[in-house]
Amino acid sequence: MKIESSLIWAETKLKNSCNRPRFEAELLLAHFLKKDRTYLHAFDNREIENIDGFKKLVERRANYEPFEYIVGSVSFYDIELEVEQGVLIPRPETEILIDLVSNIIEKENITSIAEIGIGSGAISIVLAIKFPNLKIVATDISKIAIGVAKKNIEHFKLENRVEVIESNLIDEVKEPIELVVSNPPYIANNFKLEPNVANYEPKEALFGGEVGDELLKKIVLSVKKRGIKYLACEMGYDQKEPMEKFFKEIGIKRYKFYKDLAEIDRGFILFF
Repeated sequence: MKIESSLIWAETKLKNSCNRPRFEAELLLAHFLKKDRTYLHAFDNREIENIDGFKKLVERRANYEPFEYIVGSVSFYDIELEVEQGVLIPRPETEILIDLVSNIIEKENITSIAEIGIGSGAISIVLAIKFPNLKIVATDISKIAIGVAKKNIEHFKLENRVEVIESNLIDEVKEPIELVVSNPPYIANNFKLEPNVANYEPKEALFGGEVGDELLKKIVLSVKKRGIKYLACEMGYDQKEPMEKFFKEIGIKRYKFYKDLAEIDRGFILFF
């Protein structure tokens, strides 16, 4: 099968599983051939060797498996990270959280932070690259996530500044910390997700409890108890009101919420 006809076939197969079937067909074929997309247009009449291998990739995507798991990587901020099933795929919205945390680090000359729920390592790695004097302790309860995060950290040669430990929240973080950042699970247990998320991404990285904000509240209490100055967290689109009520109940006076680019409530920063 030639490149152009294979793309037409793939586009048809993908029309129900993704918003841009032609684009993803091209991305999958470029990945399979180890070429860039311009090659596909320049040599669209060339025969594809081992076409069955490409078809298997397309079938996986047609079954709603996330593109990032199929190719084993994700573009985030301005870097490429390795990902695999069992590790949450970083979302573009989390780049906003990084920028807000960066402003605090820069303004307050912060040199030691912790991340709760490192996942692929996206937040910690970007912050470590941006701030060469920053030391980070990152935690997770998932052995798969810890393994992937360590591989990504080693790839960027950050092992001396980003330590990854297995821990619930910051229970096992012993050193003094000035700021905590987290993109924790915050979805309610009964919320219906799209099949590409529900069937493939790790549930422990998505669901935060019956209501969804239970883990967020535990993080707030944990950081408050330790006397850490700052906490920056992502949250769900409908959690501003209950979280604000919770802050007032436990005596937190200084906080601000932030929105994403779609003007949806996306997270908060606490100043203890």
